[in-house]
Amino acid sequence: MGRGRAKAKQTKVARDLKYNSQEMDLDRLARELHGELPEQKNQDDEDPFAEGNYIPRA
Repeated sequence: MGRGRAKAKQTKVARDLKYNSQEMDLDRLARELHGELPEQKNQDDEDPFAEGNYIPRA
């Protein structure tokens, strides 16, 4: 007992996901599945103190 509200909420969420149209970028999904996403810039490249980017003082 006591599962009524939780089950109703899960059912509502599942129904919303199933029947409500979601805006999908199918081209981007296809590129992601084929491994064709552009390389994203690594944040370590901007950090002068990150490992490998340290420049010792003269």
